[in-house]
Amino acid sequence: MSAITSFGEYWRYRELMYFLAWRDVKVRYKQATLGAAWAIIQPLFTMLTFTFFFGKLAGISSNGVPYPLFSFSGLVLWMYVSVTLGHAGNSLVNNSNLITKVYFPRLLLPASSAFGGLMDLAVSCVFLAAMMVHYQVQPSWAIMFAPLFVLEAVILVMGASMFLGAVNVKYRDVKYTIPFLIQIGLFVTPIIYPVSFIPERFRWLLNLNPLTGIIEGFRASLLGGTAIDWRLTAISWCLTLSVFALGYVYFRKTEETFADIV
Repeated sequence: MSAITSFGEYWRYRELMYFLAWRDVKVRYKQATLGAAWAIIQPLFTMLTFTFFFGKLAGISSNGVPYPLFSFSGLVLWMYVSVTLGHAGNSLVNNSNLITKVYFPRLLLPASSAFGGLMDLAVSCVFLAAMMVHYQVQPSWAIMFAPLFVLEAVILVMGASMFLGAVNVKYRDVKYTIPFLIQIGLFVTPIIYPVSFIPERFRWLLNLNPLTGIIEGFRASLLGGTAIDWRLTAISWCLTLSVFALGYVYFRKTEETFADIV
């Protein structure tokens, strides 16, 4: 099936993806007293912890931006990526009954997780805007590029979710691997620290993480302090598109076997 034909099929099932995404959101907060407030509470308390240990005690630089704002702006996208990967990586296995009984493009399952997580991201961004007002940080014209980095985060999550979800169908060890990868990712992504904190000779290793360009670009477009590093952004986009292509190709290659294995 060609890419154009596949896109046409996905478009015909767009309403199903919407309902799957909305179902994921409702299930996530079902019987949760605070509901969507958890989208703020999780990064907020993580930010407070980082501010105390890394901002106050360790004295890590925040590029002239108040450290709470610096760390929270990174956590906004990081929470979206980490939480969504946790759900999307298990989306096929958790919907095994649906896969074996009804036909629909299986790609909609990881895609619905990726798009469903955008609601939490939107809530977090509203709180981030309130923090910017509190700290009297006025965004420059570069804020127009912020959606570009959000889009890149969605594409990256989609690619990783397709790959991890497909692998998880055959190798159930993946559900244990995802939390481990997320824990490591928190420290190899410039959330606690800026890229400039890393010695020059090791910085190329950090640049191999596509989230580096996403977080740094998103932060620079909103808070200023430093200009957007377009070289880093280009590297990040190349890596992100590679992850998406790898995830899509592997997903489509193994898609026909899901109903038999799951």
